[in-house]
Amino acid sequence: MANDIPASQDSNDVPMLSCQGIWKVFGTNKSEFERSGGPDMRDQELARRGWTVAVRDASFDVARGEVFVIMGLSGSGKSTVVRCLSRLIEPTNGNILVEGEDLLAANEAQLLDIRRRKMGMVFQHFALLPNRDVLGNVAFPLQVQNIERSKREERAREMISLVGLEGREKFFPDELSGGQQQRVGIARSLASNPAIWFLDEPFSALDPLIRADLQDELLRLQKQLHKTTVFITHDLDEAIKIADRIAIMDQGRIVQIGSPEDLVLNPGSDYVKRFVKNVPRSKVVRVSSILRDATSSDSVGDIVVKANDRLADVAPKIGGSTQSIAIQDDKGVTLGYVDRDKFVRVLAGVV
Repeated sequence: MANDIPASQDSNDVPMLSCQGIWKVFGTNKSEFERSGGPDMRDQELARRGWTVAVRDASFDVARGEVFVIMGLSGSGKSTVVRCLSRLIEPTNGNILVEGEDLLAANEAQLLDIRRRKMGMVFQHFALLPNRDVLGNVAFPLQVQNIERSKREERAREMISLVGLEGREKFFPDELSGGQQQRVGIARSLASNPAIWFLDEPFSALDPLIRADLQDELLRLQKQLHKTTVFITHDLDEAIKIADRIAIMDQGRIVQIGSPEDLVLNPGSDYVKRFVKNVPRSKVVRVSSILRDATSSDSVGDIVVKANDRLADVAPKIGGSTQSIAIQDDKGVTLGYVDRDKFVRVLAGVV
């Protein structure tokens, strides 16, 4: 529980979400799984018993304000993980901590309270209430919390405006496009101001243009709200676009966790190499990774780029320049410089 956090430890240093050795095995329960050998069981023994392993020994932490993407092919276990994190599915083994609080120790009433106060969820299927208008759908989580009507509708209107649907408060779901319906789902999930935001393939049912728009919208909202986010996708381009870190799953196991740049430049296995082999480096590598310290001949000229810019974003500036380019942080402090030749070599995969 939260009281188990040492008094000397700053609560801001505690991961918002910590997942430790999670297993989900269908066909058995926690006690039977543990009696039979638990995580030490061999695959042959699991198969002999007719048990299906969806998640194997998944462990990771998610920091406050981080966008943590879990991705993999269909059947890799990624959606099962996120359902375990919210206890929509009960894990067979392991531990889940929310701000240091043991989620698996919570009883039904406590779990419901944690979900209402700390968790917002968006799924692939919008699951809007067809008999409620946009305002009613977005306000619904607050109604469940018995918040008085004027306050819940005020908050709902704020969220509707936040996702760009102002003026559509009285529309019903069947009067909205797919993208608009998903924006309602996003607004509804944010209405209770959750500490953790779970999104399970929220854009995969949408056409590419709407999907790209909603990815941009997600980035805009994240920049404004700084939510701790767990995002599930099978789309590597989507993961690279929105993630601070990515966990890649294969057959229920997390095979590598790292920033998009880490995964592309330093794949830890042949599986990950195959996964990322077609990703253009220019979309992933940030300028900060190729900067060098200043020399006496350097000076801040007309061309300046930001440390978090990706190479593709600044290629028109750097590619046509013969001078060193200054790299600055968001406060305008010069961190270093990058040379055109180094830039070209990185794009070409030479370094």
